[in-house]
Amino acid sequence: MVMTDPNKEGRFGEFGGRFVPETLIPACEELEEAFREAWDDSAFVEQFHTILNDYGGRPSPLTECFRLSEQLGVRILLKREDLNHTGSHKINNVIGQALLAQRMGKTRLVAETGAGQHGVATATAAALLDMECKVYMGQVDVERQALNVFRMQLLGAEVEGVSSGSKTLKDAVNEALRDWVATVENTHYCLGSVMGPHPYPWMVRTFHHVIGEEARAQCLKLLDGLPDLVVACVGGGSNAAGIFSGFSDTESRLVGVEPAGGAAVGRGVPGVVHGMASYLMQDEVGQVQEAESISAGLDYPGVGPEHAYLSSIGRAEYPSVSDQEVIEAFQLLSKTEGIIPALESAHALAWVVREAASLQGQVILLNLSGRGDKDVDQMMEVLGMDEVG
Repeated sequence: MVMTDPNKEGRFGEFGGRFVPETLIPACEELEEAFREAWDDSAFVEQFHTILNDYGGRPSPLTECFRLSEQLGVRILLKREDLNHTGSHKINNVIGQALLAQRMGKTRLVAETGAGQHGVATATAAALLDMECKVYMGQVDVERQALNVFRMQLLGAEVEGVSSGSKTLKDAVNEALRDWVATVENTHYCLGSVMGPHPYPWMVRTFHHVIGEEARAQCLKLLDGLPDLVVACVGGGSNAAGIFSGFSDTESRLVGVEPAGGAAVGRGVPGVVHGMASYLMQDEVGQVQEAESISAGLDYPGVGPEHAYLSSIGRAEYPSVSDQEVIEAFQLLSKTEGIIPALESAHALAWVVREAASLQGQVILLNLSGRGDKDVDQMMEVLGMDEVG
C-alpha cells in the first residue's frame, strides 16, 4: 500500500509536516488526537457513513461514457462525485470535519473556498449540525462565482471577500488561518483540501477515501478487474487523493492533471506554504508565485504533500493542460454525454482527450469531482452565446 499514514512528524517522505505559528501548535495537536480517537471509534465512523449515505447521496454511481469512448477510442468510466449533495466531492470531507469539530466541543466553523464548492459544503454541514460558519473567499473568486456566494449566504454562512495578494484561494487560506489563530477556543478550521499542516492532509484524504473504496469495488464488479488509468484534476488535490487511495496498491496508472498556470508539481520546487512542505510555484528569490487558471478551484500555487511524495517516488504523474483544452473538454462532455462537468473536473478529461491516441483501447476511470452548474455563467462569457455550437 503506497498511500499509508504519514510518519509521527506528519510527513510523507520529505513532504508535509507542521509549519505553523507557535499559537497553533496546540490546536493542531488537539485536532490530531481527536481525529485518531474518532476514527478508532466505530460509532463515529458509522455516523459519518450514515450521513454521507442518507444525506450526501452516497454511494455515487459509476457511469460509462459510451459515445465519448467510441469517439476517443478508449473506455471511459466516470466516478460521479458531481451527483453528491452540494454538487461535488467536498461534502465527504466537511461532514467528517464538522462531526469531529462538534465532538471536540467547537461551535463555529471557518473555511476557505476557491470555486465556492468547499464553502457551500461547509455552510451546508454547519446548517445541518447547527454551527456558526464563516467562509473566506478571494475577491476575484467572489466575482466569478457569485452563484455560490449567494448559496453560502442562503445556507446561513457569512462570506468575507479577501482583497489582499492575488485575491484568490491562496489569500483566502491565509485569512482563514488568521481567523483560526484568534478564535481557536470555539472554532474549527475546516480546511478543504489535502494541504496545510499535519493532520489535515492525512485527515482530509481519509475522509475522501470513500471515493476510491467505492470506485474500486464498482470497477471490480463492472470490469471484473481494475482500470488501466485513474485520472483526476489536481489543485490542492483532495478529489485525486480520495480516488488514488483506492488504487495506489494496484498496477493502475495514477494521473493527476494540473492547470498549466498552477502546475505546482510540474513547475514547482520544494518549499513551505500554508503550514506544509511541498512543491510550490516560487520565483528565483523564493516568493510564492500567483497561480492562474480558468477554474477558481485549481487556482493554487502549491499542492498537497502526499501528491508531492507520490510524484517524487514515481507512483503518480502530474501533467498539465491549458485553459483552452479545458474549455473544449467542458463542451465535449456536455454534448456527447449530457453531463456538464465542473471546470476543475474538465481538466482531467482534457488530458484524456489530448492523449487519447496513445491510450487506445485502455480503460480509464475519471473522477468527475463536481458538476458545472456553478461555471455556466462564466462559460457564457468565455464562449459568447454565438460561439456555442
